[in-house]
Amino acid sequence: MKSKLFGIFAVSLLSFTACSSDSDDTNLTPQPEELTTLVGSINTSQSLKAGTVTLEGATIVREGAVLTIPAGTTIVAKDKGSYLLVERGAKIIAVGTSEKPITFTSNDKTSGAWGGLIINGRAPLSRANITDPSTFGTEINDQIQYGGDDVADNSGVLDYVILEYTGSNISDDKEHNGLTLNGVGNGTKISNIFILSSADDAIEFFGGSVDVTNLLAVDSEDDMFDFTQGYTGTLTNAYGIWTANFSTNEADPRGVEADGNHDGNGSNHINQSNFKMQDITIVQNSKTPGVAGTMQDVIKVRRGATASTTNLLVKVGENSLVGDMIDFTDGKGVGSATISYTLLPAELTAKINPADASGIIRNTTSTGANTSVFAWTKFSF
Repeated sequence: MKSKLFGIFAVSLLSFTACSSDSDDTNLTPQPEELTTLVGSINTSQSLKAGTVTLEGATIVREGAVLTIPAGTTIVAKDKGSYLLVERGAKIIAVGTSEKPITFTSNDKTSGAWGGLIINGRAPLSRANITDPSTFGTEINDQIQYGGDDVADNSGVLDYVILEYTGSNISDDKEHNGLTLNGVGNGTKISNIFILSSADDAIEFFGGSVDVTNLLAVDSEDDMFDFTQGYTGTLTNAYGIWTANFSTNEADPRGVEADGNHDGNGSNHINQSNFKMQDITIVQNSKTPGVAGTMQDVIKVRRGATASTTNLLVKVGENSLVGDMIDFTDGKGVGSATISYTLLPAELTAKINPADASGIIRNTTSTGANTSVFAWTKFSF
């Protein structure tokens, strides 16, 4: 009798277990919790919770992990020590829409309030020779490397993204930008970016091959568009502007600054910057008198860099000050470029250094960036 009862119990238990497994199999694999706070290391793939997320401090997406940010999310940085860094081999998938962009901001609505977005990749950099190390330490943390030999490296997607009030200082010669692209490869997709009020550059390319399309930069205190360390991609449809009340404490702010190698310390390096810009507008409307309202150069190509620029439109407002229109000179090596541009008002004289630079053509037909694609930013042109 005891044996019979045990057999019935065992069959029943087996049946119950089987039914339970069938009904609950969707819960067997734990789903990652959506993050509402960013701080420290992200070691496994995670998604942010749609809505408002706090960036509590330095946050690093580690190699192998993917951080996904849904459309319409707002990431609010806590302070100057807050930034988001994506390591080599990690990815960020931040895909907004024109109706629901992704916004990185701060409660402090002034430039330099937080550290910005830094993406590291495995694409090539300038270097001393083919056997020289192909990696370099990240400016904010030299223990975190960027660069490599994969031109097509993929660090993810940025689309319809706003970055505002960035650029906190690390030291006198190290500052965060709005968007920093370190050795990022052309497998990465970056488009429809709005960078507002950065205390350093709006965007800086440290080597790499990534292409960027539809970029609006407003009131960056140093350079609007900065290229260095062997960058070889293309910037297409970019609009940079200083507005009427803008001023800066930077010593040499520019529309475009291009270096062939890192800080001009590798004049004989291989893989120097050789990049393209097309459909570009640069506007200097600052009415702040003196140095604080002066754009030192509209275009500065130096230190072994080569640039090809087509359909460039430059506008200078009344009482707004510009030093050189185009300048190739520098104590650490000259640059070269082919540039086709229109300068408005037409009666302005363009100061070009050297004055006999070949490949520079002033015309009356360049239209610059297509501003209609920036309607989603709500910026008034």
